Amino acid sequence: MNTIISYIDENKDRYVDELSDFLRMESISSSPQHKDETFTCAKWVETHLRNIGIDHVEFIETKGHPIIYAEWMGAPGKPTVLLYGHYDVQPVDPIDLWTNGPFEPTIRNGDLYARGSTDDKGQVFTHFKSIEAYMKHHGSLPVNLKMIIEGEEEIGSENLQTFVRENKEKLKADIVLISDTAMYAKGVPTICYGLRGLSYFQIDVTGPNRDLHSGSFGGAVQNPAQGLAGMLASLKDKNGKIKIPGFYDDVRKLTKKERDAFAKLPFNEKKYAKTLGVKELFGEKGYSTLERVWARPTFEINGMWSGFTGEGAKTVLPSQAHAKISMRLVPDQDPKKIAVLFKKHIRNISPKNITVTLHEMHGARPALAPIDSLGVSAATEALKKGFGKKPLYQREGGSIPIVVTFQQVLGATPVLLGFGLPTDNPHSPDEHFNLDNFHNGIKTSAYFFDTLADMSK
Repeated sequence: MNTIISYIDENKDRYVDELSDFLRMESISSSPQHKDETFTCAKWVETHLRNIGIDHVEFIETKGHPIIYAEWMGAPGKPTVLLYGHYDVQPVDPIDLWTNGPFEPTIRNGDLYARGSTDDKGQVFTHFKSIEAYMKHHGSLPVNLKMIIEGEEEIGSENLQTFVRENKEKLKADIVLISDTAMYAKGVPTICYGLRGLSYFQIDVTGPNRDLHSGSFGGAVQNPAQGLAGMLASLKDKNGKIKIPGFYDDVRKLTKKERDAFAKLPFNEKKYAKTLGVKELFGEKGYSTLERVWARPTFEINGMWSGFTGEGAKTVLPSQAHAKISMRLVPDQDPKKIAVLFKKHIRNISPKNITVTLHEMHGARPALAPIDSLGVSAATEALKKGFGKKPLYQREGGSIPIVVTFQQVLGATPVLLGFGLPTDNPHSPDEHFNLDNFHNGIKTSAYFFDTLADMSK
């Protein structure tokens, strides 16, 4: 391993330059205007994998954005790892809150700023570089490796879901390695063992057949914006509990061991609130902040728009109002069941004098990984070597839709080996990736492959 680690140390500056090239590509999967750039980014991934020594690389076009599949199967008798990551990124709005351009990689105070730097280009790139180190020095890897790098994670992975189900034998693996999560804090290496699921909707509300003069018609008809606001406000009580009937029926309770473990983590609520710029925190009564963001379901309004929103005044009673809604789910909630409950409840509370249309956009099941598995054990040892500290275990509030598919369809155990930080601003302006975590993540990846091979003897 010494030669591998030395190679990684000697090439750290080159790695940052190459990652910056990756980050310059505007691969926003949800934007039709960026389809060509997203395709170009997929081609870049394909070429890069060939350049680091992987001979078998496939560029797979889908109804949406391409999937890159690659494999190296030269370690008979050793475990097979399926490395998953994504090259697509979130939109960049609001653009005026970025210090530098979102696709102009910039280093400030030891962090690399750009959209996709931590979610997920930077994190998946850590594995590319550890693989390169093995292939350059040994011409081989200590384990068998398959890779899926997709371009639709930020829009639900619909085409990848189909690809996985249609290629079970091709993708068969013992472990799925995913680096798309965050550590608990800087200097605190962490393994995530749980992800929340998701149910996502858009609500469209229509009232009169056109925008109306609020003086001439106000008081005569239901205002769609006010009707929508009233419905949404009714969905959560003052204690943060969601008021959709049946919503909590299948929620798996936290064990005492889990609650005790969360309580021991170095978490300061006042400091956390200060970093977010809020006077105090809010959430479901009876649970700590960490419990609420990792292991309790939520209902959030992601966006609302209606009527006149420009500068100045325009006295209008809008014809339409819209909102986007996300519900984060926990084991054992089913997004399909939650969607049915949500639609039924909205129909029941909708005012009769407006028309409400619901669009179910995408969903994902929550995931839990066994922390005593071979893969997690290898990751624990690798993190200890890569970061110099014994790691902690945590859950995370976000969703990676494909994880459960890998578990259910391939029977593979997930290893959520994230190198990001909660302060990296994924999905927000000034997204960044700590370069110490980037470099230590490359070493951890190399140690993971080596340790997994040793543990499987």
